[in-house]
Amino acid sequence: MTSPVSDVAPDAPDPFLETGRLLFAGDWQFVTAAPTIEVLPPMQGMEIALAGRSNVGKSSLVNALTGRKALARTSVTPGRTQELIFFRVGPELSLVDMPGYGFAKAPKEKVDAWTRTIKAYLRGRVNLARVFVLIDSRHGIKPVDEEILDLLDKAAVSYAIILTKIDQVKPTALPGVIAGVEDKIRRRPAAYPVVYPTSSESGAGFPELRAAVARLLAEQG
Repeated sequence: MTSPVSDVAPDAPDPFLETGRLLFAGDWQFVTAAPTIEVLPPMQGMEIALAGRSNVGKSSLVNALTGRKALARTSVTPGRTQELIFFRVGPELSLVDMPGYGFAKAPKEKVDAWTRTIKAYLRGRVNLARVFVLIDSRHGIKPVDEEILDLLDKAAVSYAIILTKIDQVKPTALPGVIAGVEDKIRRRPAAYPVVYPTSSESGAGFPELRAAVARLLAEQG
């Protein structure tokens, strides 16, 4: 498995780069925050979900992806997002920010309730095209990340790995980080075989990530 930042040949221009740029330059809006499965918005178009540890940078990634400074609220307090947060651009595409996992301060009952909601969402959302699992590039895949990957494999939900905060990793070390993540997902049945290195600070990797979503949208029709 190689380490491209897009899923086309490295020497070929990606035809979806411009499509992805235009898609994410659209009028993204907050739709709703759903604490339980009973109040999810009606299924419309294609959904892409973002999962990750509670301090991995999901809100920053949403803002960088859409080119908006405050579409998703960010916090230095891990576990702030306790609901499924829906953002939408037109009728064709929604982003879903899932509750962060791996935090220790929330009561066990609340964590269990969120876990049940996430499992129900993954099982019942037929328009969910892919889950992007965010991994802090400084730490790689941790046991708590393995748990969510196991859940996605069992649910047969297609997922791909986004590495965050690559600006905080030495450029010489980054290829090894990518290779290590690739090795850990190599035999996972629901894993998409492309890792997307990104930095919300510098914008690195976001054109390729937007192109990947635009390609998936085209494939889904």
